Amino acid sequence: MAYAPDWSERVRRGYDVASCAYRADDAESGLYAAWIHRLDGVLPRCSRVVDLGCGCGVPVARDLAAAGHAVVGVDLSQTQIERARRLVPAGEFHCDDLAGVDFAEGSFDAAVFLYSIIHLPLDQQPVILQRVARWLRPGGVLALIAGVDAWTGSEDRWLGSDATMWWSQADSSTYRGWLEAAGFFIDEEVVVSEGLSAHALFWAHSVRGRSGGPDE
Repeated sequence: MAYAPDWSERVRRGYDVASCAYRADDAESGLYAAWIHRLDGVLPRCSRVVDLGCGCGVPVARDLAAAGHAVVGVDLSQTQIERARRLVPAGEFHCDDLAGVDFAEGSFDAAVFLYSIIHLPLDQQPVILQRVARWLRPGGVLALIAGVDAWTGSEDRWLGSDATMWWSQADSSTYRGWLEAAGFFIDEEVVVSEGLSAHALFWAHSVRGRSGGPDE
């Protein structure tokens, strides 16, 4: 499906304008708490974690940093990044476009990609999954929330603001294929219901560089 040529500006402005409406400084961990607990439980102490689409740093970067991990966050919105630097001073935050950001091979023990890949055009989503697999050390963990059903669309006056937000997602079977092609083994796939809609939560780990993996 075609996507808006100004998609990045729509997403950037949407989060710049509606940052606090999207999540308050002192927001509870809520639905994220179990996911953060699971990730913390499988990671070695003082692991390096990249939070892609980190927003204001709450709750993922905040809670993982509190657990003793080194968190690097990336977000398109300058407002979100400024808030993250204030709210999670122990973290390292970069204002950058997920479509172009890059890190050195084997930089991280885990990657968190919650509700943010769906702000990228479909043709860029498998590309960044390949980059994420390269950034992870062998066995590195990925928590990804993506689409259940294919859909591309936008919402005017998002969260009561004067901004338009934009999303684009494939269906869950497509994400499965993209993850496997990128060099991930899918450990679990869960449907996360949210009112009348739902998303797919994938738990996976990198098998690059391991016996039988894509690099062998």
